[in-house]
This record gives sequence, C-alpha cells and structure tokens, in this order.
Amino acid sequence: MSRSVRASIGIASALLLFLVFGHGNSSVANAARRPTPTPVPTPTPGPVLRAGLRASDYGISPFPSPSWWVGSIQSMASRFPESQGEQIAVVVETLGQKGTNQCWAHFPNPDPATTWPNVVFDDADEFETTFSAFDQNGIRVWVQVEPARCDVPMLIDLVLRRYGSHPSVLGFGVDVEWYRKDLSRYGKAVTDSEAQAWVAEARSSDAGYQVFLKHWLPEKMPPTYRDGLVFIDDSQGFGSLAAMVDEFGVWGRTFAPSPVGFQFGYQTDRKWWRRLSDPPQAIGDALLSQIPNTRDLAWVDFTAYDIWPPE
Repeated sequence: MSRSVRASIGIASALLLFLVFGHGNSSVANAARRPTPTPVPTPTPGPVLRAGLRASDYGISPFPSPSWWVGSIQSMASRFPESQGEQIAVVVETLGQKGTNQCWAHFPNPDPATTWPNVVFDDADEFETTFSAFDQNGIRVWVQVEPARCDVPMLIDLVLRRYGSHPSVLGFGVDVEWYRKDLSRYGKAVTDSEAQAWVAEARSSDAGYQVFLKHWLPEKMPPTYRDGLVFIDDSQGFGSLAAMVDEFGVWGRTFAPSPVGFQFGYQTDRKWWRRLSDPPQAIGDALLSQIPNTRDLAWVDFTAYDIWPPE
C-alpha cells in the first residue's frame, strides 16, 4: 500500500474517531459526569393562625402568673384547630393617658451605658418569667409598644435587646393610636418609609421577625408598603356580633392579601358577647368564616378573668 493511500486511510480514521467521540476527551468526561439532579422545591408552609390573649400592666389586675397565661392561652388556641397560642404583650406603654411625651418600659434598662431618650424603666421585669414559660410551651409572643414621642426604631432595638433571646418572640408591634399623639388625636398615620424602616430594624435582629401595626382606622396604616407587616384592628363598641364582623370584614378586605388580626372582648361589647355560649369561639369562628386572611385572634386582658377566672 502506498504512503499516500495509508495517509488517506489514517486521515479518514481520525475523522471517524472525531465524529464518534467528539473533540478531545469531552465525551469521555461527559459520560463519567453524574447528571445534575433536578432541585426539589421547598414546600411553602401554609398560613398559620394564632389565637391567644392580650397582656398589659394596666389591663388586668392582679397581673396573672406565667402558669395562668399559659393555661388560658392554650385554652383560647384549643378553640381553633391547628392554631398556635399567642400573647400580644404591651411591654412599653405611654406614661400618662395623653401619651404625648415619655413611654414606660416594664423592664429594667438592658444597657445602662446607652441613652434611651424619653424612656422610663421599671426596676423589675414584668414579662420575663412569662416569656420563659412560653419558650417551654410553644406559645408565641408579640412584643408591642405604645411609642408616644419615643423613636420607634430605638424602641425596636431596646425591646429586642431585652427579649430577642426568647424563641417565643415572633415579632414587634406598634399601637399606632399612641404614636405621636401630640400631632394627631388618634395617632399619626404611618408612612410607607416609616413602615419599611421599622420592618428593616426588626429584621436586623432576626430575619424572620414580622411587625404588626394596630389601629381601627385604615387611613392610619401605610398607603402601599406591605412586606413583613400584619395589620391588627382593635375597634370596639359594636351593637352586635354581626356589626363587628361587618366592620372587621372591611379591614380584612382593605389589606388583603396581607395578614390581618383582631382584638376583641372589650367591656363596651360585653352587653352582647356575654350572652354567647362561648364568646371567644363564637367571635373567632364568625371572623374566620368571613375574613380568610385572618392570622391573629386575641381576647383582650380587660375582661380575660370573665372567661378564664383568676387562680
């Protein structure tokens, strides 16, 4: 066989090998490489319903023991299948009913080296032992403030320094009725930028924290900002359960699909709810049936002993 023929055969063979196996060793490498597995989506948790009680220094007397809070909250949550027990704890209130200047923290200063303008501190902590009991019993707690003229981001920092170590804490709450009452009788409306800043401050402590804003007037809420917010209505003075559901329904639709919550059981409504066979359940069921974005149901401490007698 001539050199030219052998050369031609060699070229043809090389070309054939190239076509079969590809350039270089890439086909061999690809054959040895394991296929990339298809990512499995992480299931999105369903909506969580929380049910429990409000707690404040001025709303219930004598102030209950941790065991009473745990038992009463568990009783409230048991009325609503698969709900988590919760407390809305007013850990900072206005100093004086006008609420124009100072705010009153029901715990000692967690950092005496830091200046906290307009904040007055208690010598003893009113909530610490209760929150520890919640940690052990799977109950969640909102730490809420009535800010008066205190800077809200400062209060978020202060309160979460004090209580942020508790796994029971799920977020921070602001009662907007008591926000800058020196500027508006029912509290200054929260702007979008304020709400966003408050959420960011809370999440700087824990990325999972939420912030609730509470009022009964929708116009006091931020116009468009929604991320990380829960909207709680604490209106009272209704003529009937139907009237309550109608008004709370407007609140739910106004902020849908964002989560909303409701405080109820006030003395001003006692004339009709006391006739219900089980007031917390009847009211909660009525709200859940009409307001699908409901996430928080809280009986107020002012009448809690009417439902759950003191120890």
